[in-house]
Amino acid sequence: MILTKLFVEIDDFYKSFEPEYHKSLLSEGKVKRRRSTTLSMSEIMTIVVFFHMSKFRTFKDYYIRYVQKSLKSAFPALVSYQRFVELMPRVMVPLFAFMQQRRLGPITGISFIDSTTIKVCHIKREKQNRVFAGLAAKGRTTMGWFYGFKLHLVINEKGEILSFFFTPGNSSDQDEKVIDHLCKNLSGKLFGDKGYISQKLFEKLWQQGIQLITKIRKNMKNKLIPLIDKLLLRKRALIESINDQLKNVAMLEHTRHRSPINAMINWISALIAYTYQPKKPSIRLDESERNLLTVAA
Repeated sequence: MILTKLFVEIDDFYKSFEPEYHKSLLSEGKVKRRRSTTLSMSEIMTIVVFFHMSKFRTFKDYYIRYVQKSLKSAFPALVSYQRFVELMPRVMVPLFAFMQQRRLGPITGISFIDSTTIKVCHIKREKQNRVFAGLAAKGRTTMGWFYGFKLHLVINEKGEILSFFFTPGNSSDQDEKVIDHLCKNLSGKLFGDKGYISQKLFEKLWQQGIQLITKIRKNMKNKLIPLIDKLLLRKRALIESINDQLKNVAMLEHTRHRSPINAMINWISALIAYTYQPKKPSIRLDESERNLLTVAA
C-alpha cells in the first residue's frame, strides 16, 4: 500500500534528520517552546503528502471526510482539522529536506529545463490579495498576464525531477541565481525552449560541462546539430506534460492559500507526491538512439 510505503520512507528519513535539524536550531538560537502533539512529525508529513495522491480538491474535505473517517486506524492520534492546520508549518523544513535528499532523480546526461506559473489569485484581484503581498508578483507568459510565482524545474528523460526553484512571477528564466541553483550538479545536454536563448548563458553552462540546446528564433541563422540532439529537442514537451500533471493531478496550483508557509508546504508536498507516481511521462531511447547519443558526446 502506497500510504504505508510513504510513511515508512518519511519516518526513516525524519529519524536521521531530526537530531541534526534540532542541533542547527540550537546553534542559531531559533529553538522555541512548542506544545507537544500526539501526532508525530512523520505522521503530519505523511498526511500532507498523501493529500496530493488523493482525488480530493481541497485539503479540508480530504482531512475531515477521508483522513478522520477512513484513516483513523492508520493514525489513531488524529487531532482536529484546526489543530492540524496549526501544526503544518512545523513540517515545512523537513518536507523540503526530504524532497532534496531522498526524492530527486539521478543525473543521466539528458536534462530538460522549463518554468511554469503558480497563480495565487485572478490577475484582476492582485491588489486585493493580502496573503502574498510583497512576495508574489505579476508576470507574463505566452498565455498572458498572471499574479503569483514560478516553478523552475529540471528533469531527466525518465520524467524524474533533478532540481527545482520557486521565484516571484516576474523573474526571468535566465536569472543567474535560478540557473546556478538548477544546474549546480548537472552535466551533459540540457534542452530548453526559446526563453533560454542567450550566448552568455550558453557559455556559462559550457564551462560547467553542460551543453545548452534550444530551438532558434526566426531571425537567427540555422545551425547544424547532431541528429540525436534534434530528436531530443522535439521531445522537450515531456517537461510540459510533467508541469501539467503537477497542476492537475498533484494539485500544485490553487487559490485558497491562507498563509505563505502553508502554500510552500503545498508546493513541496505536491512535488513529493509526483515522485511516487508509478508511471511518469518519459522518453524511451532505443539502442540506435543511445549509440547516436554516445557518438554526439
